[in-house]
Amino acid sequence: MNIETIEAIKEEEVDFSLLQEIPLSFAKNNLVMPLSRDDGFLKAAVSDEKGLLALREMAKRYGLKPYPLKTQQGIIIDAINRVYGQVGTAQEVMEGISGEDLSAVATAFASPKDLLELTEEAPIIRLLNALLQQAVKENASDIHIEPYEKELDVRMRVDGILRRVLAPPKIIQDALISRIKIMANLDIAEKRLPQDGRIRLLMGGRDIDIRVSIVPTSLGERAVLRLLDRKQGLKGLYEVGLNKADEKRLEELLVRTNGILLVTGPTGSGKTTTLYAALNRIHTEEKNIITVEDPVEYQLKGIGQIHVNPRIGLTFASGLRSILRQDPDVIMVGEIRDVETAEIAIQASLTGHLVLSTLHTNDAPSAITRLVDMGIEPFLVASSLVAVLAQRLVRRICPNCKERYEPSEAERAYVLAVSPLASQSSLMYRGVGCERCKGSGYGGRTGIFELLYVDNEVRQMITARRDSQSIREAAVSKGMKTLYTDGIEKVLNGDTTLEEVLRVTQKDTVET
Repeated sequence: MNIETIEAIKEEEVDFSLLQEIPLSFAKNNLVMPLSRDDGFLKAAVSDEKGLLALREMAKRYGLKPYPLKTQQGIIIDAINRVYGQVGTAQEVMEGISGEDLSAVATAFASPKDLLELTEEAPIIRLLNALLQQAVKENASDIHIEPYEKELDVRMRVDGILRRVLAPPKIIQDALISRIKIMANLDIAEKRLPQDGRIRLLMGGRDIDIRVSIVPTSLGERAVLRLLDRKQGLKGLYEVGLNKADEKRLEELLVRTNGILLVTGPTGSGKTTTLYAALNRIHTEEKNIITVEDPVEYQLKGIGQIHVNPRIGLTFASGLRSILRQDPDVIMVGEIRDVETAEIAIQASLTGHLVLSTLHTNDAPSAITRLVDMGIEPFLVASSLVAVLAQRLVRRICPNCKERYEPSEAERAYVLAVSPLASQSSLMYRGVGCERCKGSGYGGRTGIFELLYVDNEVRQMITARRDSQSIREAAVSKGMKTLYTDGIEKVLNGDTTLEEVLRVTQKDTVET
C-alpha cells in the first residue's frame, strides 16, 4: 500500500481527546504520533515498521482502519514532546480526581511502603505530574502550594507575577506534600522542621531542575517549587537586555585581570543569569574560573563550581578562602552576605583576581554605601571596585497581540521627563491580551539596567565617604543611565510598557 508522506505535524491537525487515551510512553516507545480518528480511520504519523505495527495495534483496539502518514523520526519526536505537553491541565486532572474517593487518595499515603508501591496512575501522582507539566508549558518560575483552613491554594509565578491555578480540597494536602517529598528525597515522616531538596526531571525533552522548599505552618506544610530550565536559562550578554553602550563597557571590564564587579538588585531580578552570561562570555581554556554558589543553578562545562553547605562549615567565606589556593583567574561568589566574605573578595581582587558577585541593594550607588556600612574601609572599596550593575526584570509585550496606541497626557509626561527628545506624537505599545499570553498582554521578560563605572572621580567620592545620592548625580552627569531611564527607552522601543517600568522602579523614580 502507498503511504502518504508529510513534512511537518501541526497542532491543529491533532485530536487532543485521542492523546488523553493513548499514553505518552506508548507513543515515545513506538515512535508513533496519533493525529485523529474519522471516517473509520485512525490517522497517525510513523517513521518505520515499528511505528506502523503500533498504529495497527491501536486501530484494532478502536475498531478502525490504520491510516499511516510517513515522516522523519525527528519530526515525530519533536511533535510528541511539543503536543503531549499540552494535554491535561492540573485543573482537568483535579476534576477527574474529584470523581474518585478523595479519602482513599489521601490515605494512600499512610505509610512509606504504600508510597513506593504507587503506580504512575495513582490520582495524586497524576495531579502533581499535571501541575509540573503545566508549569513547564507556561514557563512558570515557581509553584506555590499553600495550606488554608478548608482548602489548598496552588499558585504559579509566570513572568514574575503570581496567579492562582488550582484550589484542591484540604483532604489531599498530606498526600500531595508527601509525593513532593518522595520526588525530592526528603523525609516524609518529618512534619515539624523545614526541609529543602531537589528534583531533576526530563519533560518534553527539556532538562528541568526543581528546588523544593517545605516549611511547617499552623495549617500544615507549605511547599514552594522553583523551576529552572537548564538550557533555556543560560543566556548570552546580548540576550539579557543590556543596551549596546552598557554591553560594550561591560565586555571591556570583563577582560580585566583584577577588580570586583558587582551585580545588584532584589531577589528574582536576574542577577545570577547576568553573572553566568558574563562567565560564558569570558570562559576560555586559558582561564581558570571557579565559583562558590548557593545553590549551583547552571552547570558550565570547564568551570569549577562549589555548592555552599553551611551545615558542614562550607560558607561563602570559607569556600572563597579555599578557591584562592586553586590559582584562579576569575572568581564568582554567589552573594556577598557578610563582612568576612566582602573582605576576602576585596583582598582577592587586590592580589590579581577578577571577582564577580552579587549584593542586595536597590540601585548601583547604594552598593558602595552598603559595603562601607558592612565595615569595609572606603579606601579598600575605592581601590578594588571597578563597576556596579543594578538590574530589574520587566515583562515583555506579547508579540502575538502587540498594538500601537496613543498615550495619555500623563503617560507622555513620564516619557518626556526622561527623554525630552521623544516626539510629542510618539506612539506607545501594549498587548491587548490573547490566548497565547492568557489575556495578560505579556510574554517573557527582559532586563533594565544601571551601570555605574567607578572612575577617578567616583573613587575620590568613595574615599571621602560621600553619600550614594551624590555618587549617583556625578555618574548621571557623565552619562550613566538609571534603571528608570533605561526602562523608558525600552518603552519607546516597544519592548515593554510604562506600567511595567513604573511597577519595578517605583522607589527608584522617587529617588531620582
